[in-house]
This record gives sequence, C-alpha cells and structure tokens, in this order.
Amino acid sequence: MLQALHALLALPALAYAYASPESCSGECVVSDPGLIRRESDGKYFRFSTGNEISYASSDSLSGPWDVIGSVLPDGSSIDLDGNTDLWAPDVHYIDDTYYVFYAVSTFGSQDSAIGLATSTTMELDSWTDHGSIGVESESGKLYNSIDPNLIKVGSDYYMNFGSFYDDIYQVPMNSAATKKSSGDSAYNIAYNATTDHSEEGSYMYEYDDYYYLFFSSGACCDYNVDLPSPGEEYKIMVCRSKSATGDFVDKDGTACAESGGTPVLESHGTTYGPGGQGIFDDPTEGVIIYYHYINTDIGYADDDKQFGWNKLTWTDGWPSV
Repeated sequence: MLQALHALLALPALAYAYASPESCSGECVVSDPGLIRRESDGKYFRFSTGNEISYASSDSLSGPWDVIGSVLPDGSSIDLDGNTDLWAPDVHYIDDTYYVFYAVSTFGSQDSAIGLATSTTMELDSWTDHGSIGVESESGKLYNSIDPNLIKVGSDYYMNFGSFYDDIYQVPMNSAATKKSSGDSAYNIAYNATTDHSEEGSYMYEYDDYYYLFFSSGACCDYNVDLPSPGEEYKIMVCRSKSATGDFVDKDGTACAESGGTPVLESHGTTYGPGGQGIFDDPTEGVIIYYHYINTDIGYADDDKQFGWNKLTWTDGWPSV
C-alpha cells in the first residue's frame, strides 16, 4: 500500500513543484502549530495542540526545538468536555502581552468554545487563563467554535474561527481583543458545500492591500486508521479580498463562501496532508508559511505529525510554496 501511495503523492509534486519542508531538529512532532518571536531576545516560541497547549522554544526556525511545558497545565476554566485537552493555539503580541487563544471541544462534538491565556514573558508557569472570550457553540448552531485566529484591521480586531457545519466564521472583538464585541453576531466568510470534509484552521494575513484567508481543507486525522482517497486528505487553500470582513474569492474568481479556494500546498513526495497552517513575517527568511504534515517515511498516526515551514513567494498577487 505504501508504494502505491508514494506513487500517487509524486504526481502533485510534478504538477505543482512544491518545495519540501525546511529541516527541523529537536522536538518536531506538532499539531496545529502557532508561532511567534519574542520581542526581547528574538527567541522563537512554537505552540501546539495537546498537553494543555504544549510549547517549545528555539533560536532558529529549524531548531533545535526544546520543549518548555504546558501553557495551562491545569486545563481551562471553561466548563466543557475537553477542557484538559486544548486545541489549535493562535498566538499574538498585544500591548506588551502575549496572547494565546485556544479551543475547548471534543472530537466530533459541536459543544465548543474559544478561550484566552496571557503572559508578559512566555516563561513556564507565567500564563493566566481568562476563560471564554464569548465565542461558544452548542448543538444546532451554524458554526463550531474552534480553530481561533485573531486579526487586527486598523484599530479593530476580528476573530476568525470554525470547522465543519458551515465552516469558517468571523466576529468582531472588543478593543482589547479579549472578548467578542457585545451585541455583534458571527457571520460566514468561507464554506464548501461540495465535500464531506471541513474547511477549518483559518489564518488571515494582510499583504499588498489584500487580506488573504488561508485555510485547511480535507480529512485531517487518523490516516493510520482510515486513509482518505487521493486528494481528499488535508491541504492548504487560500482566497483573498480587499476587505477583511468578507467577499473572499479564489484565483479563478469563485467566492470562498461558495466552495472557492486556490491550492497553496498539497501532498507531494513524502509530505502528506499538510495543514493547520499560519503565516509569519520572519526578519531573516521573509514571509513564511508554517504547518504540520505527515512524513510518510515516519508514520501516518496523528502523533507522527511533523513541523514544517517554507518561504512564500508571490506571483500576480497570489502566494505559492
């Protein structure tokens, strides 16, 4: 089976000539990574799903990555199942404070909420849990409150989030970016009605007067149990808009809210199912995309997911790896 899979994975590599992930040393097993560089000393910090938000540090994007521990070793104060198995960290530096947004849920459940932890140093045991930011879901809602991503637009903040159901939503935040703005309702910005799998893991990035909505599409997990049909596995897609709040379209002009999306990174070579991505302005490498992926030479289990990153190049206003 593996020989046949490797042959299939080689096809996108020939068609799209995707770059292989840059090298990684130290602790390279991650899921849904979040990345930031500390202002005071230039050290990199990488956050990931599991272990109540595990995090590690390095002097280089390529490592070696040294595990620090857990952001919230006692779990979240949010009273939901899954509050000791926190997901999908999104990290920012706001007003001399480091923010880590996280999701509380259980796999396959719509009972979910987005929480916030903060620290002024990112050192171990320095984090304060603030609980829910007011973005919450329950059975029957149009959206699922996981996979948070904050973006600042001028003086305003917006939270992008979602997975399955009607996929990716957005809601305005308060001026401190700590709570959903009072009275504002979430609205849909990306939805794919043509697949059984989700669009999720959104990450919005401003570049050259456009807002780019990166997201993961396809089957994310349990490849060692149920390998999806070729092309149905995780991949990274993008749409763009002149506005951060809507009307995103792909390279062909198809609306992102109507099943649009242009591929940025797909399976190729020994790289399988890349996703859970973010974008980072690195002072040395320039704009990079970081993500998790399966290295087919290592294994297909969720615990085998590796940290990857590549430089982004831009052609006619569209990013590529």
